[in-house]
Amino acid sequence: MKEQPAQVRWEHLTQRPLMALAVLFAVAYAVPIVADTAGAPLTTVCTGIEWGVWGAFAVDYLVRLSLSRERWRFVRRHWLDLCAVLLPLIQPLRLLRVVATLLLVQRRARMASQIRLTTYVAGAVVGLLMFGSLAVLSVERDSPDGNIRTLGDAVWWSFTTMTTVGYGDHAPTTGLGRIIAVGLMLSGIALLGVVTANIAAWFIARFEKDDVEERRQTEAIVALTEEVRALRAQVTALQEQRSVRH
Repeated sequence: MKEQPAQVRWEHLTQRPLMALAVLFAVAYAVPIVADTAGAPLTTVCTGIEWGVWGAFAVDYLVRLSLSRERWRFVRRHWLDLCAVLLPLIQPLRLLRVVATLLLVQRRARMASQIRLTTYVAGAVVGLLMFGSLAVLSVERDSPDGNIRTLGDAVWWSFTTMTTVGYGDHAPTTGLGRIIAVGLMLSGIALLGVVTANIAAWFIARFEKDDVEERRQTEAIVALTEEVRALRAQVTALQEQRSVRH
């Protein structure tokens, strides 16, 4: 049995721990926002966890790069991973750590062959709803003109934004909140496109399978017809031979 490359073995080994760290990141990100009365020590701990999880994904990228046989090719093929690693270093904004971690989780989850598309889409929807709600709540709650004050308002706004319904009863008023809204709208459209394409592909595959079965049956009938004709010809020839003899 052929031995797997070191990079593949590393990815299989670290996939579940990194997913667990991603869940820990989600909890650390949500606690200070949901519990807005949390003290400074708890907020500091949560911030440390966020940076620690991002650092773990950054180390994972560097290890995979070092284990790759063609490093420049690895950088070109995984340029989005590199951007996600460097993104939080550009400006110390909390939201950039969220975006970077979501991108890194997405890239690593895609490498897992056992994760089906349905599970991936469902996880993406839940993740976007959760982080979108928390992110918009964190930037809109203290806005003087804002109308997204509670977690319920934020979740409702995320649902309507991702589905591009946009009732207008809740809307971001800050620049950062509107950027989050644009991201959610684009993500919702993309996920809807993935689901639609998946359903269409399933129907096409089903129809192709039926067409193949129908063609196979038709070919079998044609072959059987040819055999019957050949048998009839042989019977006719034998009858003619008997007639000549008699």
